[in-house]
Amino acid sequence: MIKKLWRLTVRDEFSAAHALRCYEGKCERLHGHNYSVELTVEGQKLTSKTYLLLDFKTLKTILADVLGKLDHQMINDVPPFDESNSSSENLAQYIWQGVAARLTECGDHQAKFVRLVSVSVSEKNSQTAVYMEIDE
Repeated sequence: MIKKLWRLTVRDEFSAAHALRCYEGKCERLHGHNYSVELTVEGQKLTSKTYLLLDFKTLKTILADVLGKLDHQMINDVPPFDESNSSSENLAQYIWQGVAARLTECGDHQAKFVRLVSVSVSEKNSQTAVYMEIDE
């Protein structure tokens, strides 16, 4: 039996400064990045009239809302990064948690039929951190 599955991916960017604590290198000093973020969801149920898994506009709005809390900020001053390190790995998890919460409360009926797959955070094109949660 073939299982049909659709995945949607949206991308956005934000600019921010940070300093890695306990890094023992130049990234421990204040510096900035133009971060690229990629968000992927998946699901098996399309809408009956428009045949959409979820409107891209809904995903883009949710992602922009989460990134708005980081954009043009000193990330080390933004909770929880005032206490935890603002690594790309931790940023990806933070964005995941924000997106997951907003998916459940966004008002788009179709959102309950999608599952968050991954969040990727890139500081530049050559390096990316990906966060996922997998049921085992």
